[in-house]
Amino acid sequence: MAEHGTHTSSAMDYEAAHATYSGFIKGSVAVTIFCLYVVVALSAFAFIERGNVLIGFAGLIIGTLALIIDLRASNNWYISVGWLVIFGLFTAFMVS
Repeated sequence: MAEHGTHTSSAMDYEAAHATYSGFIKGSVAVTIFCLYVVVALSAFAFIERGNVLIGFAGLIIGTLALIIDLRASNNWYISVGWLVIFGLFTAFMVS
């Protein structure tokens, strides 16, 4: 029979696994925040009577830029989530 090496816990590369996991979590959070931007922009397109295209696309573009800044800068999402709250509140104000 063929010889198979024994795999012990010391043979695993924990640093690479942790880096992959961190990248996956960071990407998942970024995609989730972007989907929330799209939801708010779609509600702006549908329910705001005047300036809906401008408000929707401006919020989506600014949100994407904030998301890129947060992705490159660090692991906190203050700028992206802050702009999402402002964009959502502004859209809710314009709808009402």
